Amino acid sequence: MTTVQGNTFLGIEGGGTRTSVLLVNQSDEVLAEFTAGPANLRLMHGDELESHLSRIRDRLPATPTGIGIGLAGARSDADKKHLRAAVGRVWPDVPCHPTDDLLLALEATAWLKDCPVQVLVLSGTGSCSVGRRRSGETVKVGGRGHILGDRASSCDIAQHALRAVMTISDIDNEWPRLGADILAHLQMNDPEDLIEWSLEAPKTELAGLAVCVFRAAVDRDDDIAVAVLDRAAQRLAKDAIHCAERVARPDERVQFLFNGAVLLKNPAFATDVARRLREGRENSVVTPLDRPSVWGAISLARKLCGENSHPPPQAKPDAAPAQPHWRPVGAAPTEQRNPRSTRLSEMPVAEAIALMLEEDASLPAAILQESTAIEWTIDRVTRAFAEGGRLLYTGAGTSGRLGVLDASECPPTFRTPPDLVQGIIAGGRRALWRAVEGAEDDPAAGRSAMCHRGVTDRDVVIGITASGHAPFVWGCLEEAKSRGATTVLLCCNPAYRDHPLPDQAILPDTGPEVLTGSTRLKAGTATKLILNLISTLSLTHSGKVLGNLMVDLNPSNHKLRDRAVRIVGELAGVDEDAARRALKASAWVVRDACAALARD
Repeated sequence: MTTVQGNTFLGIEGGGTRTSVLLVNQSDEVLAEFTAGPANLRLMHGDELESHLSRIRDRLPATPTGIGIGLAGARSDADKKHLRAAVGRVWPDVPCHPTDDLLLALEATAWLKDCPVQVLVLSGTGSCSVGRRRSGETVKVGGRGHILGDRASSCDIAQHALRAVMTISDIDNEWPRLGADILAHLQMNDPEDLIEWSLEAPKTELAGLAVCVFRAAVDRDDDIAVAVLDRAAQRLAKDAIHCAERVARPDERVQFLFNGAVLLKNPAFATDVARRLREGRENSVVTPLDRPSVWGAISLARKLCGENSHPPPQAKPDAAPAQPHWRPVGAAPTEQRNPRSTRLSEMPVAEAIALMLEEDASLPAAILQESTAIEWTIDRVTRAFAEGGRLLYTGAGTSGRLGVLDASECPPTFRTPPDLVQGIIAGGRRALWRAVEGAEDDPAAGRSAMCHRGVTDRDVVIGITASGHAPFVWGCLEEAKSRGATTVLLCCNPAYRDHPLPDQAILPDTGPEVLTGSTRLKAGTATKLILNLISTLSLTHSGKVLGNLMVDLNPSNHKLRDRAVRIVGELAGVDEDAARRALKASAWVVRDACAALARD
């Protein structure tokens, strides 16, 4: 611990997903800010709570003068007494105000003078409404977990969407587009895979499906998604109004505070809920939370020490087709023995290293021989993106994993929607980390994956198979072609050069592997290089790159934010501070920051 002049205030907010920690000085200058693991008081046993708090203490640069702490599950006076005692053992003689995590949001926001009642409307992974009067009376509606309650939370939205797509699929005998979005999000190939997943899915993974619902409603006005969100807005507003009626008289003005990712990250949904609240409670005011609720814990810590709570500025209100037609080729180069490595097991390590690198050095030349086919593919993918189509990689084993890897890198690198470039692996999501027996031998599963991903004539489907012998991939290509999609075969077996099924074939001759048949080596490296070419150059020619700079970078971590600062500085000709200010003002969208600086 270091010595800090004046008082310091520690705020801790713990929930089922994470713990937010904030340490500030008298001027609200942030001395430490980080997150730790989840902290629900009801789920922590023995010395777990004290150990959790000790780890937080060890990361702080100073001992706090006062502590405000709100944890999920701290409901009763006994809970708060237990919480205060644990804090006291970790920070002896430091005053502490314990409460539940929900009241922190109310403390973090300025209370409008003409509103005798505040109601917190929370919708994130969970949901609930909490109301309070200035006299101190409080009431809570909902918030009993995603099994018993949490109406209109992301979990509830996801569950309703899952049931809706299943029901409509049964009625119409057709898998809905929203269902295809969900399968893509979960890296699944068949709706039946959802059954096993639903029995074991963690709460946070279930909640993540709500993103698919919001995106489908906003991007294409999807009927199912719109209906699910309409129901959610109605239920959330209804619960908030019931909560208000229990603490406010009919003629009293109520300040509704919005918190949680469902409300704060989805403006159209929040606007709908706000409209319903005003219809149910005339003259009410809707205020989105304007800074993290952990600041409410700071406010409580300040009050303990007799200091002003430094409230934040008031936010503005309202805010079974036929069998496949493919022929296996008997002599795949990747399955032959490499004469240079027949002594691999006896070779000195230095010699083996040199051999493997020499073999890898032959790959660029082999790939360059396929330049015409690669260029053709890039042109088709670029055209597909311009016409509203998608790029889908499909493969088994290492080939499938490489497709999933390349697809997963596109959103952070180019700020593409997650469904624009997709990876499909035989055996589904489990096959990403373990072998699934017989998955690559099932062409019907490949055809099913194309059906349930909703492949159309606007899409490009690239089948990846090192030897060319994976029936799953051929099933994908056959079904995709029957739907009018552009089909490309990528494999390291030139014998497929004249195959009639794919529209194009990229067939680098990488030769025998150093370790016979281990196509994760040269074949895998060549595949990764080719996928790099296809995705990078297709998105470059789709306007995602200026010069050699990623102008649509999604700066989702510190490293990428530093990169975004350098890009804006280069393009706009400004220093680091000006670039960072422009990015912050533009919500870290590089294009918008550059445009703002150009206007200035």
